[in-house]
Amino acid sequence: MSLPTLTGAVLSGGQATRMGGLDKGLVNIGGKPLYQHVLQRLEAQVNGVIISANRNIDEYQKSGYPVLSDTISGFKGPLAGILTVLENSPTEWVLFAPCDTPFIPTNLAEVLWNGKQNALAAYADDGERSHPTVALISTRLIKPLRDYLLGGDRKLMLFMSAQNAIPVRFNDDPRAFRNINTLDDAEQESRQK
Repeated sequence: MSLPTLTGAVLSGGQATRMGGLDKGLVNIGGKPLYQHVLQRLEAQVNGVIISANRNIDEYQKSGYPVLSDTISGFKGPLAGILTVLENSPTEWVLFAPCDTPFIPTNLAEVLWNGKQNALAAYADDGERSHPTVALISTRLIKPLRDYLLGGDRKLMLFMSAQNAIPVRFNDDPRAFRNINTLDDAEQESRQK
């Protein structure tokens, strides 16, 4: 199955409570902001990128890509950022990755696309855990997602299940979906670089 034209999205809009409120996407690893590691891996797989961020917009704009803040106010978790990106995507399909997963696979788009079957959403699963923010989602889910959020829900896995999203297995690299959640994690990775 050949890949359609895709838009990539880096989700950097979270509150980063485990990082003491620091903007996680801007925490450095090996001298480069975390979100740029993700961006670099996405760029080769998509035709353009949108960054979802709710603060430090100027910093993210230095990437040269559009930066969008959540259209639904009040912190609604990653789904609010996903909705905003879908609403503004120039392509039907968007490849999402959170700013704290610097090792996402370089064949992420291809594997998710080939594994999604007829579903309008597919997400990564490493055999031990699901990673629903690492996902390929169709803009045809804009209305159901907006309705879900406006109804007061915000649990990503519940929404994915309701849409019959397909978990796609990635088990060739155990580090691929490792999250950098704390400053200790970031320092550890910087030492390994």
